[in-house]
Amino acid sequence: VCLGLAAGCSLAPKYAKPTVQTPDAFKETGLWKAADPKDDKIRGDWWELFHDPALNKLEAQVDVANQSVAVALANFHVARAVVSQARSQYFPTVSTSPSVTLAKQHFAPTAANPTPAPYTGVIYSLPIDASWEVDLWGRIGNTVKASSYEAQATLADLGNVRLTVHAEVAEDYFQIRGLDTEEKMTVAEVMAAQESLGLIQVQADSGMASGQDVDQATALLGLVRAQLTDLGIQRATLELAIAALLGKPASSFALANAAADLTPVSVPTGLPSQLLERRPDVAAAERRVAEANAQIGVARAAYFPVLGLTASADFVSSVLGDLLTGPALVWSVGASLSQTLFDGGKRAGVTSQAWAAYEGTVANYRQIVLSAFQNVEDSLSTLRILAIELGQQNMVVKASQDFLDLARTSYNTGVGPYADIIIAQTAMLNNQKAALSVQMAQMTASVQLIKALGGGWDAKQDKAE
Repeated sequence: VCLGLAAGCSLAPKYAKPTVQTPDAFKETGLWKAADPKDDKIRGDWWELFHDPALNKLEAQVDVANQSVAVALANFHVARAVVSQARSQYFPTVSTSPSVTLAKQHFAPTAANPTPAPYTGVIYSLPIDASWEVDLWGRIGNTVKASSYEAQATLADLGNVRLTVHAEVAEDYFQIRGLDTEEKMTVAEVMAAQESLGLIQVQADSGMASGQDVDQATALLGLVRAQLTDLGIQRATLELAIAALLGKPASSFALANAAADLTPVSVPTGLPSQLLERRPDVAAAERRVAEANAQIGVARAAYFPVLGLTASADFVSSVLGDLLTGPALVWSVGASLSQTLFDGGKRAGVTSQAWAAYEGTVANYRQIVLSAFQNVEDSLSTLRILAIELGQQNMVVKASQDFLDLARTSYNTGVGPYADIIIAQTAMLNNQKAALSVQMAQMTASVQLIKALGGGWDAKQDKAE
């Protein structure tokens, strides 16, 4: 009977995951097609798709050193501790307050003993009190559910923070590798400009070139040197950003220059409906809807009486050794029923607040799902358009190379001015950098697509308890 009373009933509405209109397929999948992947699912360490050992080494440090991840992990531990606190209400509370009292008792005179001596002794007391609230209306049960759902939501929050930080590291890493490639190109341009300046200077000294040609060659050399310096500034800024993401002091972190493959990887997109299980932010929002639903039950339970059971026992004796014997025991048990008769609308206000909070979490959940679909579509369309742009830009690079070759031939044969070489070299460098920028944008879009798809996160694998 007691177990049946403890189970009680729940006044929370029957929970169902909010419905969201889900497309059958991503719009862009009919227009953008990656190479067929070896697997149809992104795994947990999704950055390994890029097959870059240096990137893998950096990503391995995120979960153990990033402070944003540490904060999210601490928040999860807090939420899990709150679950333990809520569950404690299922059990009775037992307390004791033992005491030792020195007592003195005076006796009235009698004919046999006209001057009785007072009695002085020690009284030992060991009271034990227990109280238990019977969860008739599900207040405790719904409180436990709400705290459990919040713990699950904070676990998903942790997954989202990890995904975000890992993505930021990957994006910054590929930006650095793009700058390393651009630096290599610019260094080659500096050497070529130095060689050209030396040649023009010799020709000017022999009267075969004008001072204007020397000035133009000097200006080109200064331009590419300035661009090289600017690349160093950009790279240093990105290095500092990665150091912060890895929880390292800026002065202790350095990333050596290296070449990297800036070809976007094949990313399996799956179906739009799978985002509801693969996006940690979507999962967190859904769990908070369930939490708000349980809080409605907590608010409703305040309209009904609270049944409390109490029990107490008090062991009292003047002899410590006899304290726990039967004659020293005084006990009692009881039950109480408490009900709020008038509160000026407080319970109604709390219940209305709970419903409004629930509706807000539903709207937030639906908006996050819509944003998730948008994120994926944006990344897919960006990759598709960038692939087209890169092909167009490569054609521009080839044309500028042909123009540079023609300008050099014309100048060397005395037909064209050196200014044409300056113009052609500048255009060539700018077009090469533009093509490289498209490649870097492709890598960023690839990372953002993986992030939009939830990385390797899976709601079925992460448990709050």
